[in-house]
Amino acid sequence: MLRRCLAALAVQTRPADEVLVVDNGSTDRSVAVARAAGARVTRCDRPGIPAAAAHGYDRATGDLILRIDADCVPDPSWIAAVLTTFDRHPAAGAVTGGARFIDGPRSLRAPLAHLYLGAYTIVGAVTLGHLPLFGSNLALRRHVWRRVRHGVHRGDDTVHDDFDLSFHIGERHRIRHLPASTMGISMRPFRDARSFGRRIGRGARTVLRHWPDDFPPLRWNRLVIRRAFARHARRSADRGRARRHP
Repeated sequence: MLRRCLAALAVQTRPADEVLVVDNGSTDRSVAVARAAGARVTRCDRPGIPAAAAHGYDRATGDLILRIDADCVPDPSWIAAVLTTFDRHPAAGAVTGGARFIDGPRSLRAPLAHLYLGAYTIVGAVTLGHLPLFGSNLALRRHVWRRVRHGVHRGDDTVHDDFDLSFHIGERHRIRHLPASTMGISMRPFRDARSFGRRIGRGARTVLRHWPDDFPPLRWNRLVIRRAFARHARRSADRGRARRHP
C-alpha cells in the first residue's frame, strides 16, 4: 500500500516539494520502500497515530503541509486542487476533502463511503460547530500548525488525531472544503468490527478530552462571537482603506 501511495504522489500534475514518511516503529520493509521512492524518512519512537502525525507536521518544511495515510491513493490533480483551494480562500487555515473506496465489493464502495464520511462530517460539524478535518485528505498552513502544535494531544494514542486537530485549528482558523473527491482510500475500517469500534471509541475519547470547555453549546457561542468580531474588524479595515484611497 505504501509503494502504491508513493507512486501516486510521484505523478502529481503539481509535484510535491518534498515527500515525508514517518516511520512509527515499523518492522517490515516500509523504510526501504519509502527511501527507494525518494521520500525523506523520519522516525517517531513514541507509538501511536497522534504522535506520528504531529512528528511529521513538525518536520515538514513547506509553507503548506499536506497529509494522507499510507493506504491512500491521491488522484494526479490532488496537490494542484489543494493549492487552488488555498488560493481561493486565503484566510483558510486548513482544507479537507472527501474520499472514495478503491477496494472491497464494488457495489458497496459508493454507499459505504457516503455513510462513513457523511456520518463523520455530520457528527463532527455538530460537535465542533464547523467542518471537521478528515485525516486521509487534509492540508494545513505551516504557521497554523506552529500555533496549535503544543495544544494537540500528541501523547495520547487513544484520541482521534485529525478530530483532535480540528478542535484546535477550528477554534481560530477557518477550515474549507476541497470541492472535488480526489482521494482513494482502503475499505479497511469495515473489514474488522473491532477496528471500526476502536475508531468510534477514539472519536468519543477526543470529544471528552475537550470537555467542558468545548461542550458544543459553549463552543458554538464562542465561535459565533469570535467570528462576528472578526467580520467587524475586516469591515472596519476595509472602510479605513477606502477613506485613504478614495
